[in-house]
Amino acid sequence: MEKKIKLVSVVGPTASGKTSLSVELAKRFDGEVVSADSMQIYRGMTIATAKPTAEEMQGVPHHMMDFLPPDKSYSVACFVSDAKRCIRDIDRRGKLPFLVGGTGLYVDSLLNDLSFSGDTRDEALSERLKQAYLKDGAEPLLQELESFDPETARRLRGEPNPKRLIRAIEIYRTTGVTISEQNRRSRPSESPYSTVKLGINFRDREKLYERINRRVDLMLEQGLTEEAEKVLSSNLSFTSGMAIGYKELAPYFRGEAKLEDCIEKLKRETRRYAKRQLTWFRRDKEINWLYPDDYTSFEELFDTAVQIINKGLLYG
Repeated sequence: MEKKIKLVSVVGPTASGKTSLSVELAKRFDGEVVSADSMQIYRGMTIATAKPTAEEMQGVPHHMMDFLPPDKSYSVACFVSDAKRCIRDIDRRGKLPFLVGGTGLYVDSLLNDLSFSGDTRDEALSERLKQAYLKDGAEPLLQELESFDPETARRLRGEPNPKRLIRAIEIYRTTGVTISEQNRRSRPSESPYSTVKLGINFRDREKLYERINRRVDLMLEQGLTEEAEKVLSSNLSFTSGMAIGYKELAPYFRGEAKLEDCIEKLKRETRRYAKRQLTWFRRDKEINWLYPDDYTSFEELFDTAVQIINKGLLYG
């Protein structure tokens, strides 16, 4: 049996502090970061996606980031294939891979080594469904999905996610197979990784929301408005077009809303996204949760993470 690759994953909601913690841990354990963020893959989409700067990376190599033009779509199947190659390369060079990000589907699919029977896209259909969602909201699409895949429709009613809703309909229309059935056919094999899982959250949810609000304010200071105008005027794929941070500002550029109202909507949508991320990650009972508001300093939080990793790498 092939020896499993040792790996550390760091997950959590947006603005929770994944980047700073993972960089310090990678420095301690001679590691390199593999991003698991479905939007940081795109070039030119920097501020809204909170892509770490060179200063924030502190010399730690970061992979799976800033490599795709925004007019190209990217899927979980592509991510699993590309990230597996990246992790193998890091391991072969004697470094410790750190899988870091908030896109739960990417993280779980990679760590569980899911196989995908096919990865077809219909960009024109995706765009039509996206425009229908923007015009009439989720309910008409949920009703359509319910007609052929009630299992997925029920799940998405409980955890609203327009990207997955649109994708579920697209898959059925293009293949004739529901996404529920495709998921059943995607047989998870034994994971090739021995993974230590860390998660960051806040016991006081308001502290996380305050961090999100401050991050949006900082993004605006860094030039989010200018970046959003440029991105929205370019040719976006179905995937990149769903990024939070741009579409919320679109009414301002069309002269339909005040900038401050769009900013409030952006903060609200980012908070909702953080809630969805937490709902996803809480299902994984193997995650060791770290709560910054339990500690008096970052150093204490960091030391706890180091202890968890040392124990996991020793016995994993």
